[in-house]
Amino acid sequence: MACSFSPPLPSLLSKLKISKASVSKPLSIPCEKRQRKSLRIVKAVSISNPELRTGPDDLVQSILSKVTQTDRGVSLTKEGHEEVAEVAQELQKYCVDEPVKSPLIFGEWDVMYCSNPTSPGGGYRSAVGRLFFKAKEMVQVVEAPDTVKNSVSFTALGFLDGEVSLKGKLYALDDKWIQVIFELPELKVGGLEFRYGGESEVKLQITYIDEKIRLGLGSRGSLFVFQRRK
Repeated sequence: MACSFSPPLPSLLSKLKISKASVSKPLSIPCEKRQRKSLRIVKAVSISNPELRTGPDDLVQSILSKVTQTDRGVSLTKEGHEEVAEVAQELQKYCVDEPVKSPLIFGEWDVMYCSNPTSPGGGYRSAVGRLFFKAKEMVQVVEAPDTVKNSVSFTALGFLDGEVSLKGKLYALDDKWIQVIFELPELKVGGLEFRYGGESEVKLQITYIDEKIRLGLGSRGSLFVFQRRK
């Protein structure tokens, strides 16, 4: 379930009265073969990234370490995003069958990362939006049987606490893909509380899920990393 907040930022500001990937160098180990007291060097063997030769638990810890304290991907370099994508691709091999039907999808999730950092939060997370709104938490709650609630808490202009939230209904498209249709966003900031914009929808493929994290791939190619709260 992707986070979909795309509010009209200029309108909101008006209401507030403010007009590498670190790819390890392949290690080449020459294989020695002794024959008739002579040493012959055979073709070197290249060892791939040892990080990706581990099990799912190690890969989960690896991807969390790469996305933590990156402002959900905003501060990552191009190489950093490539590292996250590489580990995520490896984790797909360990995904449960039919993840959409797994009870593991239910619960509270922190949005830890998105390869398109402005995707979760919409206008609030754009380059301009971040000048006025400092995101504090991004949370997604998935409740049985088919309810999704997204919320972003923030500080506006450095002193106004606020929150924008969305409520949507989840539909299973197949055993890996889901669609969520969201109602109008609700904004709370200072003493204001109102709805704005229109309905929205997202489609997401669940590529990995366990007791700790959930990975999703949006229909436009954005990679999401969620970490379970409860």
